[in-house]
Amino acid sequence: MANCIRCGRQLPGLSFGKKICQWCVQHEAAQRGELPDDAPPPPVMRAPWAQSSDSTIGLTHIIFGINLAVFLGMALSSSTVMDFPLRELVLWGANVGALTFSGEWWRLLTNVFVHGGLLHIAFNMWCLWNLGQLCESLYGRWTYAVIYLICGLGASLASGAWHPYTPSVGASGAIFGLAGALIAAFKLGEFSVPRSALSGTLRSLGAFVIYNLIFGFALPGIDNTAHIGGLITGLIVGALIALMAPRQEQASRRATIFLVVILALAGIATQVTHHYGLPLRLGRVNFERSANLPESNPAQRAARATKRSTAEAPAID
Repeated sequence: MANCIRCGRQLPGLSFGKKICQWCVQHEAAQRGELPDDAPPPPVMRAPWAQSSDSTIGLTHIIFGINLAVFLGMALSSSTVMDFPLRELVLWGANVGALTFSGEWWRLLTNVFVHGGLLHIAFNMWCLWNLGQLCESLYGRWTYAVIYLICGLGASLASGAWHPYTPSVGASGAIFGLAGALIAAFKLGEFSVPRSALSGTLRSLGAFVIYNLIFGFALPGIDNTAHIGGLITGLIVGALIALMAPRQEQASRRATIFLVVILALAGIATQVTHHYGLPLRLGRVNFERSANLPESNPAQRAARATKRSTAEAPAID
């Protein structure tokens, strides 16, 4: 059965040639002021995110499961669940800027699936479960997946550039990115959503962003830099999609947008690497060899980051 290209609702049977549902037709006409004053209001129809999907495992469930699997692995290897040792966080892929920009680029993504303890992952997964499912139902599985990963990259870049010697872990930078993408999409009119539902959703998203940023500034140990980096990345990606490729069938345009954003993030990473005087390479830094180099050598400074990462408190996001 075909779906509406505007909102994703299923079209009625035998809707040959139709691409837009009745709700979207009337809703858009009402927004343009083309309906007469005595016209009946647009019919109330279930939003696509309210449709039952019990038979399908969503991508949000998969991301949730990956985070949980990593957490269980860390719990088994460290014999605790509350606060993992810093060395354990670095071993499992925490983002330490000096290590990341010295060649261990995978940390830009692995840290998004690593959490500092039980309370940390519980809060982040609660946010992901609610916000992620909304984002997935509106954008579709694959667009949602790319937005999530790109926002995670943006959050990690911001965090690593701002405090390159402090380990950073957590999914909330990517989650902030989802909120930013939805805010941009709703403000620019990408989705055909009733005004009442739109205003309520925007208020909820705004409250989520503002309150968590305030808590991040007020409480020690929270990586607000990652939150802001993910939020800005999500706002940019969401705005570009809404303006240039708002429809699901415009896959090639969306792929182009994602590629441009990824290249922009790669350029930022290169500039940060040059700023700190680190060697631009792929692969692990040879810390044993670097330990014998003078303090002014970039590889030596990167090697010292490992020692600092086990001595400083991690930044959780």
